[in-house]
Amino acid sequence: MPAPHDPDRFVRVRGAREHNLRAVDVDVPRDALVVFTGVSGSGKSSLAFGTIYAEAQRRYFESVAPYARRLIQQVGAPKVGEITGLPPAVSLEQRRSSPGSRSSVGTVTTLSNSLRMLFSRAGDYPAGAERLDSDAFSPNTAAGACPECHGLGRVHGTSEELLVPDPGLSIRECAIAAWPGAWQGKNLRDVLDALGYDVDRPWRELAREDREWILFTDEQPVVTVHPVREAGRIQRPYQGTYTSARRHVLHTFADSKSQALRARAERFLTSAPCPVCGGSRLRAEALAVTFGGRTIAELAALPVAALAEVLAGAARALAGVAEGETARVLTADLAARIATVTELGLGYLSLDRATPTLSAGELQRLRLATQLRSGLFGVVYVLDEPSAGLHPADTEALLVVLDRLKAAGNSVFVVEHHLGVMRHADWLVDVGPRAGEHGGRVLHSGPPGGLREVRESATRRFLFDGAAAPVRVVREPSGWLEVGPVTRHNLRALKARLPLGALTAVTGVSGSGKSTLVAELSEELPGVGRLVTVDQRPIGRTPRSNLATYTGLFDVVRKLFTGTEEARARGYRAGRFSFNVAGGRCETCQGEGFVSVELLFLPSTYTPCPDCGGARYQPETLEVRYRGRNIAEVLDLTVEAAAEFFAGSPTAVRSLRALLDVGLGYLRLGQPATELSGGEAQRIKLAAELQRVRRGHTLYVLDEPTTGLHPADVEVLMRQLHGLVDAGHSVVVVEHDMDVVAGADWVVDLGPGGGDAGGRVVATGTPAEVAGAAGSRTAPYLAAVLGR
Repeated sequence: MPAPHDPDRFVRVRGAREHNLRAVDVDVPRDALVVFTGVSGSGKSSLAFGTIYAEAQRRYFESVAPYARRLIQQVGAPKVGEITGLPPAVSLEQRRSSPGSRSSVGTVTTLSNSLRMLFSRAGDYPAGAERLDSDAFSPNTAAGACPECHGLGRVHGTSEELLVPDPGLSIRECAIAAWPGAWQGKNLRDVLDALGYDVDRPWRELAREDREWILFTDEQPVVTVHPVREAGRIQRPYQGTYTSARRHVLHTFADSKSQALRARAERFLTSAPCPVCGGSRLRAEALAVTFGGRTIAELAALPVAALAEVLAGAARALAGVAEGETARVLTADLAARIATVTELGLGYLSLDRATPTLSAGELQRLRLATQLRSGLFGVVYVLDEPSAGLHPADTEALLVVLDRLKAAGNSVFVVEHHLGVMRHADWLVDVGPRAGEHGGRVLHSGPPGGLREVRESATRRFLFDGAAAPVRVVREPSGWLEVGPVTRHNLRALKARLPLGALTAVTGVSGSGKSTLVAELSEELPGVGRLVTVDQRPIGRTPRSNLATYTGLFDVVRKLFTGTEEARARGYRAGRFSFNVAGGRCETCQGEGFVSVELLFLPSTYTPCPDCGGARYQPETLEVRYRGRNIAEVLDLTVEAAAEFFAGSPTAVRSLRALLDVGLGYLRLGQPATELSGGEAQRIKLAAELQRVRRGHTLYVLDEPTTGLHPADVEVLMRQLHGLVDAGHSVVVVEHDMDVVAGADWVVDLGPGGGDAGGRVVATGTPAEVAGAAGSRTAPYLAAVLGR
């Protein structure tokens, strides 16, 4: 690590004002592992990603030809005075992959390319067969894809029972449930009527051949439709095209951009492995080629750790064989690439595992594995919580990988909450002291040991005080939940017992089967009155969604504005104060607050709406005030400030108190859902649940709720979860945080490894009992926490 007096080896930031940063000046060393930390919302990501990485990208784009810039997704110029000493940067964020089903572990890591090349150049071909190009071994190319399923591996169909669930209804009474609603459905019914079919007889009374044609024909006849006159409106005849129910459902499922429409269509479909390729997705010619006695589909289905063993065995068999040189070179390259993936604790994944089924942490580590093989040096890697979703045993391997990136001549800047990663850092940048407007300052920038003297740091206590695990009496279960036998993914007829009226932690290394097990919990299980699953999926996918709309608080706020004297005098109703519907919103930006500006040869950019200035509403709407503030000013309040502002409204206070209780006081009411982290989204969902009046027993299931949380925020969250149990409910958490596990009533530890090496209950019992279990990879880490 460079000495502090070496001015040429530091990235120097001056006057950073991104988000809540308060004109921050900070010097960060290059060629070092630097960890940015602080409570959630303190500004650490704004400094690492929003300022340092964004400026590196901006400078790179300036070197690109203007015409080419519009082809690259750009980040905005950060609000910063200047940054000196900044090398090129690579960002590895925990962003979700695109939902395409063709994206896989193999395509993300490029391991599929190497495997295809191995089969093309060194595979065992049938006698007389021509050698195939590598594209012929890819299900994502026309040369390789099975012609029946087009490389998807599954074929979709439907049946009369699915399309017409109630045959007692007539077509006019919407017997064909799979058809669209509103005008489109009416149009199809009118077209059938014009074609001469009886749309008023019960479906079951229609002739079988008519029912078959209506549901399954591929014909698309065009007829003249004479609509029935409705509500005094004269509707002119038009040319209507018929589309069968099956054709409509398959087209919607395959081509619709709407997730909701695709999900609706899927309800009317059956899915089965392709009868031609057996689910392998490839043409017969590719499947006829083998390596080491296996097809490429069989090797792609193996966990990569097992694939490495197969390749090693094949390499040994080729030793000394002159014509095997090509195979040896290619297998050695594949083995080296796979070693990086397994080193990051992902050896349980297979190359054909679809990317959308991976967690954000798994996806980020796969990208990290790819970067390790790139051979770049002199680069700043900016990572977003690479330890997320990692068992303590896997985190140790992660640190080795980060050190290798640094040793290769790179700078590694990491946003992290994991104490082990902080202690391992060369340099620590602690931002805070609290969140939102109470944060945004650099409290410490230097070697980790220097933070010990910074009293206002929320991180210091956890990093140095070594607080003992809380001493708490383990709760006696009010009953037991029998789960299983579960046979799914790597679970094989697994059975587990979970206590009711207790907090249970499900533990195990990455890929051991934890999430698969808890996914089997349902309200059909005896003893479960109500099931609530609180995950980290976004609360909305557009800027129109925010915590106020999700929790129902926005409805309360709009009613308060509607009840003002000014609103009543003007005849304004609640819709007037919504930015999602016409009426009171600014129509120039349609309530978005910004407009897109199209630039020739440059990417589109966004600017505050010229009419409303970003307020989202018409001037007349903003003239109505509640306790001195208009609706836009209220949406700009933080949760903390809003709790004080709405102190006289019990309904609003209940929602705001729940948000405060889960540590989200720094968020603004109108903050777009697209700006929220997965951890913040999960806590908003939990707050929405906490504000409800609960009756009867509820089972709460949370998958890694501490992901993205500073240890201080974890304490706040766990108080709420223990409060739910004290109120008579049950809580099950999938967790890697040993402090959380140590504070649970019961632990179910899966493993011992990931993938095929996992899927078994290794240990179960109280935290103290599991800490002493032989063969558990969790036990030593749990014992260390309990023994503090």
